[in-house]
Amino acid sequence: MEIDPHQIVLRPLTTEKIFTQMEEENTLAFIVNPKANKKQIKWAIEKLFEVKVEKVRTLITTKNEKKAFIKLAEGYFASDLATNLGLF
Repeated sequence: MEIDPHQIVLRPLTTEKIFTQMEEENTLAFIVNPKANKKQIKWAIEKLFEVKVEKVRTLITTKNEKKAFIKLAEGYFASDLATNLGLF
């Protein structure tokens, strides 16, 4: 049985710091399912948004949510994905 990627990636995050990371590091941030591991998060992002992911970093916030920083591979642009998601 295949997992629904929408159960892994819950919502995008937008803050000033994330917009800076998007421009400088080609990175986006999402709140993800706390039980998801980095491989599952990478798979879900690639499946949902048709991009290639270079690296996934995660942390647990003080609100007990899991935040994932997604660095896109060369040739894919975080700003384009953010525009498609309606973050601008």
